This record gives sequence, structure tokens and C-alpha cells, in this order.
Amino acid sequence: MAPDVRPTGHLHPITSVIREICLIMDGIGFSVVQGPELEEERYNFDMLNVPKDHPARDMQDTFWIKTKKGEDRKVLRTHTSPVQIHFMEKMVREGMRPFKIIVPGKVYRNEATDATHEAQFYQIEGLYVNTQVSLAELKGTLEYLLRGLFGDDVEIRFRPSFFPFTEPSVEVDMRWKGKWLEMGGAGLVNPKVLLAAGLDPAKWQGFAFGFGVDRVAMLKYGYDDVRLGYTGDLRFINQF
Repeated sequence: MAPDVRPTGHLHPITSVIREICLIMDGIGFSVVQGPELEEERYNFDMLNVPKDHPARDMQDTFWIKTKKGEDRKVLRTHTSPVQIHFMEKMVREGMRPFKIIVPGKVYRNEATDATHEAQFYQIEGLYVNTQVSLAELKGTLEYLLRGLFGDDVEIRFRPSFFPFTEPSVEVDMRWKGKWLEMGGAGLVNPKVLLAAGLDPAKWQGFAFGFGVDRVAMLKYGYDDVRLGYTGDLRFINQF
């Protein structure tokens, strides 16, 4: 009788990257946390210090979900940052203590698709809260993560930026194969965000960072069109 030979399955490159990031961050004490993709407006915007007139709230940027009159408006989350608020509220209820979390998940933006943009994609977010937190700790954490993903010769640099939920805010660049590449955003958690979640900013501090998983996968595995990850074409998946 001929042996039963079955084809070997393959992990999707995005799944592989998420697993690898979570494993790397587990090595320095970060726990994996997830949250809802259908989110209330206050968690997605208000409690993250996003102004009422911020362009991200406009219909051309956000998928708003129709709700009944009097209900809090809902959105398909535009970032993984609302999970920060949910988790900090949980910690306040259960007895606040220092923590480190990593948050992988799907997010949605109402925008045209092309080789580098999709209406649905994946982000991964990190949050560390303690009584004393510094930008130096943030930089060291990101170096550890990116070197774990791309090799020990990676360099990173910070450039000043602005995000409503961090202050100060930075753009994170990675030097890899001789080129500087923009990887994501980061910064110290804005005191207004801590206060919104029920934490005393005079006692607690934090840092947060967020990357696009699809961009990391494209760099790591060498494909150049983000849409390839969402076609369901096994000819693409079977390469990995």
C-alpha cells in the first residue's frame, strides 16, 4: 500500500509575525491581551484624548456603525489602542499594579487600497505602566523587539512627532540593510489618558508603541504588496 502523503500546511506570514513578536516580548515579561473589534466611540477616541474635531473621526477615515438613538456611537476600531483603556480599567478594578502587555489585532480604516494600504489590516501595540517610566526604557524595549525580529545589526532612532495619546511622542525608525525605515509610533502615555482610565498621573506613568504587522511581514518575508496577504491565494501562502 502506498504511504498516505498529505501536503504540509503553512502559517500565514502575518500569523507568523504576530506569534514571533508575542514570543519575543514574553521574554521580557509582556503578556498578550486582546479586545473587541467593534468598539464604542469613547474607547476608540474620547478616552485616548482624540479631539472631537480630529480628522480621524470623519466618515472618510472611520467605519461608523449605525446604533439606536441614545446609544453610544460604535466604530470598527481604527487602532488597537482602545485595549489599553480596557486593560487599565480592569487593573483599577482588580487592584492596580505595574504591568506590561502586548496587543495584537485587526483594525479598520475607511480608505482606498493600494500596494501599501488596506481597509483592514493588523497592528500590534505595547503598553508598560509603572510608577516611574522613561523614554530610555521605551527605546531599549523597541531595540530588543526589532533586533529579535530582524537581527542584532539593527539600529533604531526616535524622531519627534505628535499623537494625542502620548506625550512626548516619537516616530520610530529602524536602520536595516543600510536604509532607515519608518516602523511605527511610540511615546510616554499622555497623563490625560491615564486619568481617563482611572489612574492617578501623579503616581503612575507609562510608555506605549504601535506597529503595523503587515509592514513588518512585508519587510521580513520580502513581498511588496500588502494586498497579497488578504487574497486567500494558496500559491502565496505556500511560499512561507
